[in-house]
Amino acid sequence: MELKGRRILLTGGGGFIGSHLCERLVADNDVLVYDSGVRDALRFTRLAEHARFRLVRGDILDRAALRAAADGAQVILHLAAIAGVSNYYSRPVDTLQTNALGTNVVLEVAREVKPELFVNFSTSEVYGPVAVGVAESDPTSQGEVRVSRWTYSVSKLAAEHLCFAFHRQHGLPVVSIRPFNVYGARQVGEGAVQIFAPLALRGEPLTIHNDGSQLRAWCHIDDFVDGVMACLARAPETVGEVWNLGNPMQTVSVAGLAEKIVALCGSRSEIRYAPYRPEGDVRVRFPNIEKAEARLGFRPRVTLDDGLARTIAWYRDVFLRG
Repeated sequence: MELKGRRILLTGGGGFIGSHLCERLVADNDVLVYDSGVRDALRFTRLAEHARFRLVRGDILDRAALRAAADGAQVILHLAAIAGVSNYYSRPVDTLQTNALGTNVVLEVAREVKPELFVNFSTSEVYGPVAVGVAESDPTSQGEVRVSRWTYSVSKLAAEHLCFAFHRQHGLPVVSIRPFNVYGARQVGEGAVQIFAPLALRGEPLTIHNDGSQLRAWCHIDDFVDGVMACLARAPETVGEVWNLGNPMQTVSVAGLAEKIVALCGSRSEIRYAPYRPEGDVRVRFPNIEKAEARLGFRPRVTLDDGLARTIAWYRDVFLRG
């Protein structure tokens, strides 16, 4: 698919990942963001000044408003969701309804609009509490129903099933992307890097939940967006497929990440440990990306040290001063 002269709608496009995608897309396309504004990363960009960019405030559960915004959309990128571990415990109903029922609303609207491509942004959390080199064809897994930690992964998995049901039954050209621990400038939601970096820059203590041995593969936003753009460019060959996008070569423990951030900040911050709901902990999560490498040419290039240095510089120069 040639990404020029297209009308592209991004639900939830005002967040961290969406703001970076908008910057890549807006040079050659008309970009419309439909977003509630809860997590506003757009304020750190100059997109509002761009003639081909438009922002509409709204909730994806508001079908009429979304339908009006989606009119004429040729590509729909569906990023809108409630995320963040604290929300899974404090707002489990909202999380389930927005992510699952909200996706159904977006799909029903897409069925009317008939875009050339519908890209769903899922999550690596669908692989469950232990995800060691998981491939797209591996079974998904969740924790106990009584543990609120899994409301997010279950809601996003339900959303994926809905997407592919619409693909099979109604012919909607669906692609689903599973991000693995994406970080970088403008991350305004909840994430280890987003939490640790400002604290270290201020010289405040960093708190690690449980023992800090939890392993994650950290993928810089530039690499992730490269992967998404490759997925879009290769449509329709990518339609009907799930894609892992992450960087398994940059896997480190949460404790190791905290130590790197403190060192790169030149900080004297103390690293503390605290117990935190062990029944909902994700012990290991890193992807197998062989499919994306072979078929998308996906090659993550940003090392963790380089990516963290760039991210810390942004927090120092933009976020903390703002």
